[in-house]
Amino acid sequence: MANETLKPSAAPVSGPTPRNTTLGKVRTHPTQNEGLIFEKSSPGKRAVKLPPLDVPEVDPAALLGEHLRADLGCMPEVSEIEIIRHFTRLSTWNYAIDLGMYPLGSCTMKYNPRVNEFIARIEGLAEAHPYQPESLAQGSLEVVSLLEQCLIEITGMDAITLQPAAGAHGEFTGILLVRAYHESRGNARRKVIVPDSAHGTNPATAAICGYEVQNLKSNALGMVDVAELERIVDEDTAALMLTNPSTIGVFESEIHKIADVLHAKGALLYMDGANMNALVGKARPGDFGVDVMHLNLHKTFSTPHGGGGPGSGPVACKAILEPFLPTPVLARKRDGSMTWNFDRPQSVGRVRAFYGNYGMFLRALAYILANGPDGLRQTTEDAVLNANYIRASLEDLYDLPYKTASMHEVVFSDRRQAARGVRTGDIAKRIIDYGFHPFTVSFPMIVSGALMIEPTESESKEELDLFIEAMRSIAQEVEQSPELVKHAPHSTRVSRLDEATAARKPILRWRPTALSSQPVE
Repeated sequence: MANETLKPSAAPVSGPTPRNTTLGKVRTHPTQNEGLIFEKSSPGKRAVKLPPLDVPEVDPAALLGEHLRADLGCMPEVSEIEIIRHFTRLSTWNYAIDLGMYPLGSCTMKYNPRVNEFIARIEGLAEAHPYQPESLAQGSLEVVSLLEQCLIEITGMDAITLQPAAGAHGEFTGILLVRAYHESRGNARRKVIVPDSAHGTNPATAAICGYEVQNLKSNALGMVDVAELERIVDEDTAALMLTNPSTIGVFESEIHKIADVLHAKGALLYMDGANMNALVGKARPGDFGVDVMHLNLHKTFSTPHGGGGPGSGPVACKAILEPFLPTPVLARKRDGSMTWNFDRPQSVGRVRAFYGNYGMFLRALAYILANGPDGLRQTTEDAVLNANYIRASLEDLYDLPYKTASMHEVVFSDRRQAARGVRTGDIAKRIIDYGFHPFTVSFPMIVSGALMIEPTESESKEELDLFIEAMRSIAQEVEQSPELVKHAPHSTRVSRLDEATAARKPILRWRPTALSSQPVE
């Protein structure tokens, strides 16, 4: 490693000692090649010694011709212990749910029980191939069937497809069903209504499916304004895409009225089920008028979330939409065995290669069966309790723009801190110094300077107390030493980055010429 200057991390003005998951130190002059194994390279070092050739030597040029590289580029020559230490050290520089609370609001970064991973690695399930004959895949098909039954019961719907690969893909599939339904009745209709409290993918999905998007502003409680909805819904409306609970963590208490308004005009109610972590075992969307919805197995049912996937976004629907589900649909034959039914003349067609992300099905089903009905209900209650515990513990120091009861997450604003020049992003950077992953910043858009916090049911009171203590300490720092917060984080390997330049001029490919001992500008 290059020579470096270390200094203690910036201590809080008052309150707890930061619980750093790093070494608690920072480089005063981080470099572009900081921590890279190339710096340890020395000619002749090897991590392995190959035995002498026991076959005739072959000239690579004769074998590969013009495809033979003249050199291997800037490849490091290092020992085995240097390789091991390099990657082990890198692993300690990252954050994970296994290290502590991951309070990303609306993302539900809950702990993934190890039993899920064990089940997903059972040889007969992990190595099942989608092309193997149905007669040899009955066990795998029964897993799919049982998961479908569980999700139908949890949602209160009539039918389901597990094909979609993630939440946004589920939205796309659900709105395709809506469009197919209206087309079957002679009019695909023109517009989809999307509240301003919805997930950002909702309007994008509607547009991709060929609809005009009509925005619906929330009322003072952060809910759908039913009177305004009644005014704008007409025979051109295909559906309302409703995130419930919404992105501010509020349950739509007039959901029955919303459904009635839509149905009276022949429109459908689509529910973004990404926040089902607040409803499972307590309320079923099918019981309060929802016609079609998606679930995020990689959120609500604890399959791995983050790092880009894989995800799973099943779509459940009422009977009127069942004929349009993606093909194939799982069915049971008279002899009791399972088969795929491809004879679906009204189907919207495939939306995913094969039948979905099967490994995610296994993990989600393991989670559902391990918890059972009572356990799933308890996870929901704990998630809501944890969010409200944080709300009650911080609302005296952080502004609460909506006083409506919170569900699984709480959304504060930085209004009080902004008066001292500190914004939500600064607070998020500072919480890193206390050993926590930042909350979601600046979302939802209807809350200026939003701090969106979702603890999930995974966290104990002790962990919540540490987080609360850190947030309270930061609020005091803002009052006493705002510059400390504005220049955070202080305990990370790299200081605060220029996020605007990173977004506008991203460096997407590493090149050896980028190595430099000069400080980062």
